[in-house]
Amino acid sequence: MTKIIVLFNLHPDADKHVYEDWARTTDLPVARKLPSIDKFEVFRTTGLLDGGEAPYQYIEVLEVNDLEQLGVDASSDAMQKVAAEFASFAANPQFILTESL
Repeated sequence: MTKIIVLFNLHPDADKHVYEDWARTTDLPVARKLPSIDKFEVFRTTGLLDGGEAPYQYIEVLEVNDLEQLGVDASSDAMQKVAAEFASFAANPQFILTESL
């Protein structure tokens, strides 16, 4: 199973409350219904364990059961709309592919 880790900060003009409401009511429900996604979570960072601010405000973790199907799912009209809305909130998100050791 592949996990995709997405690290991002909001655009300076984005309201975190509006983003978090959108994530709860749109992003999470839509993505969780995709056939390629087994689990999807969004986390707000609260700092570093040894003190200080985390370099990213938010982290998404997607458990993907089929990367090819994810490509198909991502091309749907619903996901294209969600992706465009996400881009309006997230500044330069980093999508990191991972696999378990």
